[in-house]
Amino acid sequence: MPIKKYKTYTLQNFDQLPQIIGLSEEFIEPIRTVGQVLPFRANNYVVEELIDWSNIPEDPIFTLTFPRKEMLSKTHYNKVRELLQGNVEREVVKKTVNDIRMKLNPNPAGQEHNVPTFRGKKLNGMQHKYRETVLFFPSQGQTCHAYCTFCFRWTQFSGMNDFKFAMKEADLLHDYLRHHKQVTDILFTGGDPLTARSKILSTYIEPLLTKEFSHIRNIRIGSKTLAYWPYRFLNDKDADELLRLFEKITKAGKHLAFQAHFSHPVELSTDAVKKAIERIRNTGAQIRTQSPVLKHINADPKIWSAMWKEQVRLGLIPYYMFVARDTGAKAFFEIPIEKAWNIFRKAYASVSGICRTVRGPSMSAFPGKIEILGITEVKGEKVFVLRFLQCRNRQLVDIPFFATYDPKASWYDQLKPAFGEKEFFFQKDNLLGKDMDDGDFLWE
Repeated sequence: MPIKKYKTYTLQNFDQLPQIIGLSEEFIEPIRTVGQVLPFRANNYVVEELIDWSNIPEDPIFTLTFPRKEMLSKTHYNKVRELLQGNVEREVVKKTVNDIRMKLNPNPAGQEHNVPTFRGKKLNGMQHKYRETVLFFPSQGQTCHAYCTFCFRWTQFSGMNDFKFAMKEADLLHDYLRHHKQVTDILFTGGDPLTARSKILSTYIEPLLTKEFSHIRNIRIGSKTLAYWPYRFLNDKDADELLRLFEKITKAGKHLAFQAHFSHPVELSTDAVKKAIERIRNTGAQIRTQSPVLKHINADPKIWSAMWKEQVRLGLIPYYMFVARDTGAKAFFEIPIEKAWNIFRKAYASVSGICRTVRGPSMSAFPGKIEILGITEVKGEKVFVLRFLQCRNRQLVDIPFFATYDPKASWYDQLKPAFGEKEFFFQKDNLLGKDMDDGDFLWE
């Protein structure tokens, strides 16, 4: 496997790309304009090995990483373009850009409600939405090897510090987990935690391998690195050190779940990603896969079917199909809930049982992970059938509920309770906040 040196491209140097040089302004201007609002970053692996430059802008990986004009409304796009062409002061551009960002729902699904308070201090680098699982955002991993244009955490990379989740205090993480014995799973997320050095990750993870943290059974790492920079596991300076850390986790009796983000089969096609997968699996880690279903990227059951089959062939476990969250460029990527369900069921029906570990389509909304089970008719009313795969109150998991059928609805908050009800069942008596086992409100 040849050694590949890492090179990144941002707004400051993207026009130095050989593939970009010579392209018309029709392709270049949107990158410069939309990139002022939504973060842009790519690298030489994505550019050289994943994008088909003969098929832009339609190429799915180009659309997944490079801004396109349609990702902003016409009004917002024209406003930013005029400011850039007018050579106005940077502060004026910045204020306009931030005003636009605030209209793009920068903090979807009420993530701020998931931030725990411990010993009188708000832990802004953690989220504790579900009783058994804590999310941790290591500050050294709050970037990515390339930015997905659909990303619901785009504010992490946009300099909007009021919306950023990050912390570097390993002691606070460990102290919190020490005093919350109900937590069994810790998910390191970002950004991408694997942009941090292995030595830094070890300071967070290795203490969790001791007897003191026997209640922590599962360590998860949410990462797009396999798809966007598999050389992290092959020839980066600390690649072997990272894999030794993975081995330590599994040898300590913990389950290491690598939550890999793959949005299109082409991300599984290179020799580098296949070798990286092999090296990770050899540590005893289990790789699970997930992605939202996205217009212009993978809104086709044949794409999902091919992706799941190849993932299983490579030893991966299909885990989630998500509905894109209502933030950022969602208007460009969104599809109706009904279409998402049809894509899922057609893809699901075309694979063998070994691929059917996947769940979805699922909306990670404020109440929890809401799975779309289907569309049916009850008492003469056409309805969506839904359930919680996960919920703020775990007593509500797996209870079916119904929403009035709406062919245009693309997100949870556009749904209305069926049968003339004013509220969904979980909205009554504040059931979301109440954990019935404890008789206490854990998250408020």
